[in-house]
Amino acid sequence: MVRVRYSFGSRHTGRIGNIKKQRGKYPDVMRKVVRISDIVLEILDARFVDEMRNAEVEEDVLKNGKVLVYVLNKVDLVSRRDIEKRLAKDVKPFVFISATKGIGLAKLKARIKMESKKILKVGDRKRVHVGVIGYPNAGKSSVINMITKRGVASVGKQAGFTKGTQKIRMSEGILILDTPGVIPKSEYSSGVRSFARDVKVGARTYSDVKNPEDAVAYLMVKEIKPRTSTDEYGRDFEVTDDGRKIAEFYGIGANGNVDGFIEELGKKKGFLGKGGVVDVDRTARLILRDWQEGRIGVRC
Repeated sequence: MVRVRYSFGSRHTGRIGNIKKQRGKYPDVMRKVVRISDIVLEILDARFVDEMRNAEVEEDVLKNGKVLVYVLNKVDLVSRRDIEKRLAKDVKPFVFISATKGIGLAKLKARIKMESKKILKVGDRKRVHVGVIGYPNAGKSSVINMITKRGVASVGKQAGFTKGTQKIRMSEGILILDTPGVIPKSEYSSGVRSFARDVKVGARTYSDVKNPEDAVAYLMVKEIKPRTSTDEYGRDFEVTDDGRKIAEFYGIGANGNVDGFIEELGKKKGFLGKGGVVDVDRTARLILRDWQEGRIGVRC
């Protein structure tokens, strides 16, 4: 493996963003689902638990006296032990699963049935509604299909693939509500950092984002302090842990900046246009695709 030296800087990290809004903040349908639901499953990518929690929805769920269960999906991509060490104390109860691998199915269904029995004991209830919420592309529909074993929830790699709410029968007396993915209002912004953060956790799909190189820069470097010496933006940048993993994954030494890293990778992959110019857009999207599809090791 190539030994990598890290001294990144990038014109993209200094850009003032004017990214247009791409998705609703907290649509009425989500509020209705919370009101209807007795139990709410918040689907979180196990790699990005803190980043993908929706404080607005969690507050709404608990304020209305509903049961909140955290479902940590894609556990096949991480170390459970490491994740448990980092989990916030209020992330309880939680269940580790992998919807694509079928891991954790029994535990998740057992948790749903246990909570449902408690609810059905109160009053004259005959049915329990289970709402499923989370960021776009968190794997909500895949989780529902795993629970119901029917393949009734539409699944796609496209973030925000689910267009409306569906009611799906899990078992006698238990109905699952599938909802569109939603980016928290408090996190929603037209700025580059917010947009790139959504790309990082898969809430915006690599194939659709504008300026993918900005998202790559967000993953790989962070600003640490102002500089007095001359550079394009008067800033210093430091490589992130994610940036190290990306560089190591591709086996490329990057001595200058993120732009240089993308150029080098483009040449290595043969992503060249007329005159041998590197196709920056295609190369940056490759990095984001490998990241979003779990090919690059993350925090393990």
